[in-house]
Amino acid sequence: MNFEVGSIVEGKVTGIKPFGAFVALNDNVQGLVHISEVSHGFVKDINDALSVGDVVSVKILSVDEDSKKISLSIRQTQEAPAPAPKKERRPGGFNNKKSTSNNNQDANKGFNTLEAKLKDWLKESTDRQAQLNKRLKK
Repeated sequence: MNFEVGSIVEGKVTGIKPFGAFVALNDNVQGLVHISEVSHGFVKDINDALSVGDVVSVKILSVDEDSKKISLSIRQTQEAPAPAPKKERRPGGFNNKKSTSNNNQDANKGFNTLEAKLKDWLKESTDRQAQLNKRLKK
């Protein structure tokens, strides 16, 4: 094997498994591109990114002469995408709404409604329990 770590070569995809793709570098030598090295983004299904017969540029990550295994990367031959612009954060924490009496009434309304519902639920539960107790006494 005459491949240097760090060099970029072309190869042909010869097989695909859920964990990665096998790429032939020449007639006698194959390497593996792990699914994490296929693209800069998340790859859920490698079949969405590669097909058998595709010609790809790969970077040689490691060469193990003893086991004759070569680790490859397609991702490292591609330019990394620009980071997404950060959303501007406004000072003041989680809720940036101006405090008005309407907002406070709406916020309290939710809790009041829940409190009223809880009373209804407890009454309904007590009524059901009473009906069950009556049936058991019969």
